[in-house]
Amino acid sequence: MIPTRARRRPAGFLILSALIAVIVAGCGAAASAVPATVGPSPTAVIAAAATGTPLPASLAPSPSPSADAYPLSLKDDEGTVVTIAARPTRIVSLTPATTEILFAVGAGPRVKGVTDADDYPPAAKQITQVVKLGAVDIEKIVGLGADLVIAGGNSFNSPDSIAKLRSLGIPVVVVYAADVAGVFRDIGLVATAAGAAAAGASLVASLQSQVDAVVAAIAAAGAPRPRVFYELDATKQVYTFADGIVQDDLIRKAGGDPITTGSPTVFSIPLEKLVVADPQLILLGDAAYGTTPAQVAARPGWSVMTAVKTRAIRAVDDTLVSRPGPRIVEALRALARAIDPTLTLPAAPAPSAAP
Repeated sequence: MIPTRARRRPAGFLILSALIAVIVAGCGAAASAVPATVGPSPTAVIAAAATGTPLPASLAPSPSPSADAYPLSLKDDEGTVVTIAARPTRIVSLTPATTEILFAVGAGPRVKGVTDADDYPPAAKQITQVVKLGAVDIEKIVGLGADLVIAGGNSFNSPDSIAKLRSLGIPVVVVYAADVAGVFRDIGLVATAAGAAAAGASLVASLQSQVDAVVAAIAAAGAPRPRVFYELDATKQVYTFADGIVQDDLIRKAGGDPITTGSPTVFSIPLEKLVVADPQLILLGDAAYGTTPAQVAARPGWSVMTAVKTRAIRAVDDTLVSRPGPRIVEALRALARAIDPTLTLPAAPAPSAAP
């Protein structure tokens, strides 16, 4: 997707607007027969995932095996049974979040392809880019000799690209998390697919413990839960998170009551609806791209909101918040501090060097 302004749009906006475009296109396409080993039609899965409704048991991801035994068959977040013949040595990641997961579980040296948005850890920026402006370069992935591809579900990556890769014999594991618990499941799934199940389990245990500690500290503080509006972009329309996605869960865990669009697939919110919702706090995911509290306060029609009247408008790191990966605890901490700057949180563990 090409930004509509010269300045770069925030990460969350680019990700979600690209997702919307593909969902609309995918839902308008005619359904085709899908072999049993490939799983349900993309449209059926998108409908379930986008609403945040748990998938039926027949479509739910299978538990990760406890050992890295190959050939390995596992079920991804779309219910597709994926068979991986041997421990992957040339992995391609089609989302920045899955790239971070792969590095966090020690599979970074085996990652040979990433997206043009990958910037963490720094080593990821040196890897061949196979996704540019949302378009997946099938030929380049094949040329890299990929023996495992990790893709984003809910049409973050186009179902057509995923189907094409699979038709060429490349195993593709698709992940999509609707909440924090889903992120932890996906870390385990990606780690298992990459032959790092033990590292994945260890990472999840650590992250879960840290999330629990932060949530407990927020509960102990007993502060009121403000109505929180998270701004992704407002250069033309006003964009925020839709319903039933990871960021909604994060804001709730961080001590806020998120104001969303009221739809699982629409990411724009009319100003009139936002005024009625009356946010008590506005978080600027687009702060890194030039948006300031003063600019927000000066917008026509915004002065009636409680957050603007009280100047409760704060910047937040959208890259952290919009990536459902191993830095999710950092995202939770950032949101919690933005919601309540007086909050005392438990000390974060000392950072370890990226594998």
